[in-house]
Amino acid sequence: MEQIFSYIIGLGAAVMMPVIFTILGICIGIKTGKALKSGLLVGVGFVGLSVVTALLTSSLGPALSKVVDIYGLQLKVFDMGWPAAAAVAYNTSVGAFIIPVCLGVNILMLFTKTTRTVNIDLWNYWHYAFIGAVVYFACDNIWWGFFAAIICYILTLLLADYTADKFQRFYDKMEGISIPQPFCAGFVPFALVLNKLLDKIPGFGKLNIDAEGMKKKFGLLGEPLFLGVLVGCAIGALSCRSWEEVVDQIPYILGLGIKMGAVMELIPRITSLFIEGLKPISDATRELIARKFKGAVGLNIGMSPALVIGHPATLVVSLLLIPVIILLAVILPGNEFLPLASLAGMFYLFPLVLPITKGNVLKTFIIGLVVLVIGLYFVTNLAPYFTQAAFDVYAKTGDEAVHIPDGFEGGALDFASSPFAWIIFHLTHTLKYIGSALLVACTLFFMVMNRRAILKYQKENAGK
Repeated sequence: MEQIFSYIIGLGAAVMMPVIFTILGICIGIKTGKALKSGLLVGVGFVGLSVVTALLTSSLGPALSKVVDIYGLQLKVFDMGWPAAAAVAYNTSVGAFIIPVCLGVNILMLFTKTTRTVNIDLWNYWHYAFIGAVVYFACDNIWWGFFAAIICYILTLLLADYTADKFQRFYDKMEGISIPQPFCAGFVPFALVLNKLLDKIPGFGKLNIDAEGMKKKFGLLGEPLFLGVLVGCAIGALSCRSWEEVVDQIPYILGLGIKMGAVMELIPRITSLFIEGLKPISDATRELIARKFKGAVGLNIGMSPALVIGHPATLVVSLLLIPVIILLAVILPGNEFLPLASLAGMFYLFPLVLPITKGNVLKTFIIGLVVLVIGLYFVTNLAPYFTQAAFDVYAKTGDEAVHIPDGFEGGALDFASSPFAWIIFHLTHTLKYIGSALLVACTLFFMVMNRRAILKYQKENAGK
């Protein structure tokens, strides 16, 4: 089983997504050629996004490493990035079985009408395997690991349902799509609370500036492209030891700025490929459900948040948060984690936050800043347990991607900084049976509430 699913995961989203969407399209009645084109466009989108993300990390990483060396910013927890976290997650007993287990849970919830999301985002199942693996090694019991992973999966599906309508209204051409990715979903409760608190501040409502408003107010400075160039040049300049070196390195500094600007400009263009590929599948799925399953209206396809990270507000806020969060990571007392390799994951924090803030850049920035600061402490707190899991995987596989340098602990911003990871881990590991009982009770309660909402929705929309 481990070899089968390792092979599937190893093929990558760019290969498997065209296969999945072509088969799905044919099954729901789309002509073979059209279904194949839809699948290929989604696959090309993943290829393009990985290329642009690699450009970001390969360009920004060395410059930030120089800044760390020059100013002595190195902290105890080494940033391993999401590939290492995913490798640790999948190369454990929990990770080997996470796909069939979670798909089984998803099917059971669909039959009991406790979810309306069909989660086909198989590559992000590593998030569930991650929390399961960390709990497994901390508790030295595989069943606790599966328990944590399944609870995380169920709560993610429930939040995907809760946010689906807001998500589809906010983003264009996203009908029939929801986002069941726990890194995104874990910040939704925080965003709801912080958004309400910000609304209560007198006069704050007048500061409602979205991405288009920024362009009108600040002109060229409000463009993600130009902001990317400025931030890239600033980081390039900071990686120099003196003004003389800045002058000597002007070609490098300008080149870094152009590359950052290119990332900001290319991401929206690439994500449009996802939308173009998904639209025929999404439309055909809704038509089939309306025609064949009149009592099951409202089903959504669970997809990666990569579909919408090209939104201008996401790009602007993520870009502005990069230097801010690095500075705060160094000066915050008690934090031991400096995010470098994980910075590309910051884009994935906001896809479910923007529908709550309605694209308000200032609100989104404040919410992102608060949750990332909290997330730094979460990563620091979970680092010993993640390190234990990484050491075990490295000893058994020899995978250099999960090797932690001597004298450091390992961590990653992706999902380890999520409230889901921290809360589920400590309720399961620290409080054991009491915490687990609390998790089960809360999860069952939310499942019942979601079922009521689904039945009400289907009743109201049955004739549409």
